[in-house]
Amino acid sequence: MSARARIGVLALQGAFAAHEAALKRLGADVREVRLPADLDDCDALVMPGGESTTMSKLLESSGLFDPLAKRITDGMPVFGTCAGMILLASHVSDARPDQRSFSAIDIDVQRNAYGRQVDSFETDIAVKGMTEPLHAVFIRAPRVTRIGDGVEVLAEHAGAAVLVRSKTVMAAAFHPELTDDDRVHQMFIDMVEA
Repeated sequence: MSARARIGVLALQGAFAAHEAALKRLGADVREVRLPADLDDCDALVMPGGESTTMSKLLESSGLFDPLAKRITDGMPVFGTCAGMILLASHVSDARPDQRSFSAIDIDVQRNAYGRQVDSFETDIAVKGMTEPLHAVFIRAPRVTRIGDGVEVLAEHAGAAVLVRSKTVMAAAFHPELTDDDRVHQMFIDMVEA
């Protein structure tokens, strides 16, 4: 792989522009992904936060869901934040009947488990491999309720995993793109370039 990772950012809904900015600050070659053909030139993908049921519907209506599912199954590195975590989870306890997920990482999650928008909060968390705490922004965040075999917990808050990794998949319950600290995005780039 070239020195610059070609990372797609799912640009259907949510905070995709903030992810793009973080990745560009780190020197990644960033592509917006809106249609199946946009995946062709991507080595990896970031799935941003947003509203998971809306994102699921947009993935279907854009024709992206099945091609993306195949790329993930074939080993394309993917990083999901908040709604992206929900879409990557193997089970969503309170999903709508028509909501699909990629079952890309063996975790169960509960949507909006930390409360409504007014219950959003910020806190510092310790992240495995980082010497200094990371400031984390939680907005209607999902809670990881089960961790499967082979899933590494990289950070916790109040006893629940909030940053996890398994093989080529990384997922965060919080929004690392909403701070100027790019260390979580760098972790993903390191996964892509490994």
